[in-house]
Amino acid sequence: MRLQTASIFIGFSISVLTTLAGQANAADWQAVEQIKTYAITGKTGIDLYRSIGEKGPQAGVQAIAHTSFKLTWTRKYEVQGTACAITVAKPKLIITYTMPKPANPLPPDVAQNWARFIAGVEKHERVHGGFTKELVQQIQDFSLGLWVENDPDCKRIREVLTKRLGELSKAERARNAEFDRIELSDGGAVHQLILAFVNGP
Repeated sequence: MRLQTASIFIGFSISVLTTLAGQANAADWQAVEQIKTYAITGKTGIDLYRSIGEKGPQAGVQAIAHTSFKLTWTRKYEVQGTACAITVAKPKLIITYTMPKPANPLPPDVAQNWARFIAGVEKHERVHGGFTKELVQQIQDFSLGLWVENDPDCKRIREVLTKRLGELSKAERARNAEFDRIELSDGGAVHQLILAFVNGP
C-alpha cells in the first residue's frame, strides 16, 4: 500500500467531437494486472510483520505492499483544415502489485492468520489499481476527439492535453493519499488488519 498520480486561457478554441468513430474507440482497452512478491521470513505474525518492515517496498516510507503502473499510449493526431484533432487514443496499462510472501511453509494457525491478512492487503492494493484504471479512462475520455482550431502543426493540442493530464494526475494522487490516510488511521481497515495479524498466532 502506498504510505507516503487557476485555469489559463491560451487563446484558441477547444472542443470535443462526439462521433461514432470516437464512441467505437472509447474504452476499447483492458489493464494487465500482475502480482510481484518479495520474500519474508518468520513463524509468527509478529515475526512476519517485522520481516515486512525490513524487506518491504519503499513507497515514500516503508510499506507492506505497493501498487505501481506503466502506461503508454497510441495516439493519432490528424490535421483537419486548420484544426488538429486526436482521432485515436488507446492506452496500454500494466499495473503491478508488489506483495509480501512467506519464504517457508507456516504452521497451520499462522497460515490461516496470514491468509486473512494478505487477502486484506491485496483488497486494499486493488483499490489503488482501480483508481489508476479510472484515471486512464478519464484521460481517454478527454483526449479522444479533442479538437483545437487554428493548430495546423498539432502543437497547441499537445499543450491542452498535457495541462489536463497534469490536473487528472494530481487529483488521482490526492485520492490515493486520502484513501491511505483513512485506511491506515486508528480504527481504519488496514490498521485493524495489522493489529489482528501481529496479535494473532
